[in-house]
Amino acid sequence: MIDQQPAAEAQALRHERTGFMEDALLTTANALTYRVGAALATRLAGRALLESDDTDFNVEAFASAGHCALAAAPDSHLELSLRWDVDGETIVRYHEQGWYRVEWQGSELEVLRLSFADGSCTKTVRWAIADTQERAEAFFEAVARFNSAADGAIMVFQDGYWQKDYELYQTIKGATLDNLVLGGTLKDDLFRDLRAFFDSRAVYERSGVPWKRGIVLIGPPGNGKTHAIKALINALDTPCLYVKSFSTQHADDHHNIRNVFREARDRAPCVLVLEDLDSLITDHNRSFFLNELDGFAANEGVMTVASTNHPERLDPAIMARPSRFDRKYHFGLPAESERLAYLEVWRARLDDAMRPSDETVFALAKGTEGFSFAYVKELMVAATVRWAERQQSGTMDGILSAELAALREQMRSQVALS
Repeated sequence: MIDQQPAAEAQALRHERTGFMEDALLTTANALTYRVGAALATRLAGRALLESDDTDFNVEAFASAGHCALAAAPDSHLELSLRWDVDGETIVRYHEQGWYRVEWQGSELEVLRLSFADGSCTKTVRWAIADTQERAEAFFEAVARFNSAADGAIMVFQDGYWQKDYELYQTIKGATLDNLVLGGTLKDDLFRDLRAFFDSRAVYERSGVPWKRGIVLIGPPGNGKTHAIKALINALDTPCLYVKSFSTQHADDHHNIRNVFREARDRAPCVLVLEDLDSLITDHNRSFFLNELDGFAANEGVMTVASTNHPERLDPAIMARPSRFDRKYHFGLPAESERLAYLEVWRARLDDAMRPSDETVFALAKGTEGFSFAYVKELMVAATVRWAERQQSGTMDGILSAELAALREQMRSQVALS
């Protein structure tokens, strides 16, 4: 009987904590945080308690970066959810509900996380439990400071909240103005426009003009808009916020749009990226978006950079009215000289054994008439993969010729099917 006592106590504690969380989630949203806080204070027997719904108090992100050790309390259940990250082509795991044990700077804390519907939004609240109030607040400050700083990451808005994206940051650092190929003076015009905005705050203020701008990059997919945005962010070395979606399962678009622009104002001067603007704006959220973009809020120091493959889908109130997106940059299919420059950038990356001849590169520049940069890239990637199968020096010229013919046939088939 004595040997069974610890197991019995552990099972009772497990039932107690699981029941506590179930009862909390059955409580109405208006009373949930109060009830949980009051119940925890009663149970803690003198330990300190801190409650926060601040999105910067993201303990999971803090732990993922290695700043603390996070584990499920052995006497509780963690609700694990999965989503598919299309851009990263990977599974993302995150917790909706859970009770953690946290090891941080030589001490142990506990964190209770609950997510619940609050009107049209999903709200997440965390309670930190520590031996002293000073320790709880020190932990809160460390987590919030980490998540509010974007060092080594880009802040991305997705699934209704801001999160750090380290992979996107690395792709941005790899995109430079040197390896960005655009036609004419487009690259220089873009960089000069954005650089002048951030350098001219005093001019705006002396002139009584609001220090905010909006530009939009227009053109069919695959012609350099995304690469241009990444290279510009890298070159400007200015804080950047990146929006992937305004829509979430539980939160209303209006709430999310307000969240996005509030964060941009807090971090200004900054670049706010709205990629694929035509997919972000809907009939439901258009008016609210315009009000946040160009309404009573000042948006001082916010440079909004948007892109669209389908400008015809956007309301003229977005595209045509001054002070919203007052400069449009058009990205068309690359000319032969631009395709040649792009191919030269690719050739410079290849090992000597893989590198095609000058004659082949010139022939490819001519033979890819009508190709977007994305299709030229696909050609080079496919040829590199094919060469890697045998790794025979001097064969890349023939491989590229064969891959070009195959890609041409694929493009014709796609046109026929459409």
